[in-house]
Formats: sequence, C-alpha cells, structure tokens
Amino acid sequence: MSAIQLIVGLGNPGAEHETDRHNAGFWFVDRVAAGAGIVLRAEPRFSARVARVTIAGAPVWLLQPMTWMNLSGRSISAVAHFYRLDPAAILVAHDELDLAPGVARLKWGGGSGGHNGLKDTTASLGTDAYWRLRLGIGHPRQLYPGQKDVKDFVLERPSRDQQTAIDSALQRALEVLEPLVTGATERAAQKLHTDPNPATAPKRAKPAQNEGLDSV
Repeated sequence: MSAIQLIVGLGNPGAEHETDRHNAGFWFVDRVAAGAGIVLRAEPRFSARVARVTIAGAPVWLLQPMTWMNLSGRSISAVAHFYRLDPAAILVAHDELDLAPGVARLKWGGGSGGHNGLKDTTASLGTDAYWRLRLGIGHPRQLYPGQKDVKDFVLERPSRDQQTAIDSALQRALEVLEPLVTGATERAAQKLHTDPNPATAPKRAKPAQNEGLDSV
C-alpha cells in the first residue's frame, strides 16, 4: 500500500463548532500539528488550513477544509491535484457514529456510511480508494435512547466521559502515524485495533444509518 502523504481532518469551520462531535477529524489533525510544534495556516486557494510536517523522515501535508462538511472534497481534491498526490496516499480522519466513543479504526476504501464529508470526498476525488481513520463518537440511539436525533447529536459537545474516551482514541491513533506514513498500514491497523484493555475497552456501537446529516 502507498505511504500516507496527506492527512485530512473533517469538520465544520468556526469557533461555534470547535467542540462538536462532528469535528473529531479536526481534533486529530490539530494533535498531529501540535506534536510537530506547528500551526495550520489559512490557504485561500484550497479553501482550507494547511501545514507541512515531517513524520518518520517523510514530508506529510495536513489539511482541514474550511468549507462546510458536505463540501470537504473540494479542498481535498484541490490539494491532491496541486501536489499530484494519489488518492491511495490520503488518510481522511472523521467522526464515526457506528463506533463507540474510545474506538478508532482504520479502513481502506468502501462506502461513506452516510457521512457527507466522505460522500463529497469520494465524489471529488472520483474514487473511494483512500484511507479513513474512523473516530467513534457513538450513536444517539445507544447513548440517549429516544432523546436526540443524529443531526443535533453530532453538532453537540460530548459528555465529559465521552470526551475522555475520544481523547484516548485520538492518542492511540497518533501512535500509529509512523507505520502509516511509511506504508506499513497492516501493522498500524493491527496496533490500533488491539484494545489496550479488552476487559474495559468500549465496544462497537450498533450499526445504524447516518440519517439526518444532509446539510451538516
């Protein structure tokens, strides 16, 4: 498999969305940047915030689209075309309703699962053959039965316990960056998918349709 040359975090721009569950992809890229001691800068030609870091001796671009979630692919394809990056060298980090808070999984290709950021990314790149980092946020039907719809849920701040679990997953994902960047994706996935404490680790949320996200 190709080494990762572009790491994208999906989210919505603006201070009012910084703590939304839907911005989990942004949180991951922010942590990658912080670990490298750099700050993403606005790049109007890409409608995004961009930075370049070095991981395992290799240059890697970081990207946060500053479009709304459902137009994320425009920024991603613009960067990919400008720097001549193969989609297989792209990792897209995003919130995942069908995984519990605290769970992170790598996935190669496939459908969007109803996630509008992924839908637009696939449409803009013309392929689904890129990597995804799925960051579990849980599903309201499991966490708050009968109390919340999906659209409200993803645009709200996680509870303290949920945020702690998500932060733990983000940290574990950071720990597999080096094998990802060097193309050792199977080793990265094996490490990430091995729960640190099987007796207490969060379980996978029951699969559900990501309904209600068309404008998010």
